[in-house]
Amino acid sequence: MNNIVIRDYEPRDKEFVLNVNEINVEVLSPMDEEKLAYFVKNAALFQTVEVDGTPAAFLIALREGLADYWSENYKWFSSQYPSFLYVDRIVIDEPFRRLGLGQKLYEGVFARASEAGLPVVTAEVDIEPVYNDASIRFHEAMGFEEVGQQIIRGGSIKVSLRAKTL
Repeated sequence: MNNIVIRDYEPRDKEFVLNVNEINVEVLSPMDEEKLAYFVKNAALFQTVEVDGTPAAFLIALREGLADYWSENYKWFSSQYPSFLYVDRIVIDEPFRRLGLGQKLYEGVFARASEAGLPVVTAEVDIEPVYNDASIRFHEAMGFEEVGQQIIRGGSIKVSLRAKTL
């Protein structure tokens, strides 16, 4: 059995977060040090997962009300829901997939949202040009339903906007 620890982001996680985000950037938005600093300052939930002491995954979730956040998806959810917890990204490093880390992270998100009295957790999944079938199935299994679609980044990407009512 692997020793899995989910903890809050720490400065020592910076290199891991930036590297694993870049490796998976085709299904994420890019992140540089400036964006990472924004998330450290503004995230409602920024967690790192360690498996047997090795960084394996991270999650960033944001509350409503961030007028300076640049994400087109966040802005869409802001226009639809007065209060929510938005999963901006969840990234699991390839060697650590299929260990249930995503489910454990999302269970923590749902618990945090419930504790805060939030009615909904939101997220999105890319569907064009890369249809992320595994992520669609995962989000459906976690109780997310599609609530909309939109084209972002100047027409280069289409996303499925998803919400889970708590």
